[in-house]
Amino acid sequence: MCVSKRKLIIGISVAILILFFISLAIIKSLGSMVDGELTEEETEVLVEKVKEEKLKETILVTGQIVSEGEQKIYQEAEKGTIVSFNVKEGDKVKKGDPLFVYDGSALEREFANAVNGRNMSQNNVKTIENQIAELTKQINRMKQVVNEPLADDEEPFASPADEVRQLEMEKNQLAIELEGAKGEVSMAQAEINELEKQKTTLTVTSNIDGKVISVNEVENRGEDNITEPVIHIVSNEPFKVIGQMSEYDSVKIKKGQEVIIRPKVYKDRDWKGKVESISEFPKDDGSGDSDYYGGGEMNVTMYPFVVAIEDDTKDLRQGFHVSLEVNVSEADKSLVVPHMAIMDELMMDMEDDSFSMTDELLMGMGEEFEEDDMQFVYVLVDGILERRDIETGKMSDEYVEIISGVELNELVVVNPDWDMYDGMEVETYDQVD
Repeated sequence: MCVSKRKLIIGISVAILILFFISLAIIKSLGSMVDGELTEEETEVLVEKVKEEKLKETILVTGQIVSEGEQKIYQEAEKGTIVSFNVKEGDKVKKGDPLFVYDGSALEREFANAVNGRNMSQNNVKTIENQIAELTKQINRMKQVVNEPLADDEEPFASPADEVRQLEMEKNQLAIELEGAKGEVSMAQAEINELEKQKTTLTVTSNIDGKVISVNEVENRGEDNITEPVIHIVSNEPFKVIGQMSEYDSVKIKKGQEVIIRPKVYKDRDWKGKVESISEFPKDDGSGDSDYYGGGEMNVTMYPFVVAIEDDTKDLRQGFHVSLEVNVSEADKSLVVPHMAIMDELMMDMEDDSFSMTDELLMGMGEEFEEDDMQFVYVLVDGILERRDIETGKMSDEYVEIISGVELNELVVVNPDWDMYDGMEVETYDQVD
């Protein structure tokens, strides 16, 4: 935040304070004037014991309700056109249920051709195997002839060894052809298997149990020219909440902490939940939103988170925006007093001299307020009010932790008045439980 903006905000704040105290002074003067004279009314003193409590410190973040899971199915051009739909919008489906079917006529023709090609290769294998078997018989017979003794008047067989070698060479060549033919059969079968697999994908099924929330039988494109899914299914599982928290909140909020979920559409209803996960990595590329509290000179990194909803989600819808109250309180008890028991020295000084304060504020416009510890309470001790400067810590909607300044069971004034002072006597008081 630039200096000029900071001065503007301080100036506006000062102006509001001036108007407030001028009005307060006028009302006080009119209210206390009777027949031209000021009257003093006895102040009713209410006290409450300082006690120990587990403060419920909370952090507020925002989020959006989403389904546990979803399935968006887009048309695949390579599969052709869709010939039939098995579901309509609003139908409940289970995992494995058929949703729609692509035209498979071209794939069937391709499959039939592949089967014919495989069958021809198988026939070729059988032919070659028969030829090899026949050659084997011829070789065996030829070897028997070569080994038989010749009769006295019989001429020797012409080159029997050469004939055997020739037949064995032919057999070896056929063996090579047989391996090639078997390879063709394997390739054809692999193609058939792949086509069979593709045939099964012609029928698209649901991957989850859920509800069909949209069916687009005609390919549509949204306003941003992005193709819409053919079918969109959301899970039957309970909804969850997703959102983003700042780096400051991410170091306080832990997995398992309790969350109160308040949908913006329901003013008087809330749901219980628990922090399910907080990402260790920032959103997108780590860029953050401008930190105006730090003067606009730095960015705040945002981390995605998920909250599980523990109550029934039947009245919730996907997309609802919600506020989340995350309980980050510690287990230890602390000394606490009500918010209304705490006084501020700066405000008291303003009350004492509203009009002179106006001049001082105007002179100091543009300067930053100091953040000194100026808080105190009044403690009733034996009928006497004691002013105690205090140091505060965590706070809840009702109570503030007191780190120092008071002790357990001491009586603290819960309706302090600007007219009270250190050492003031109190004759009567009422104690609040």
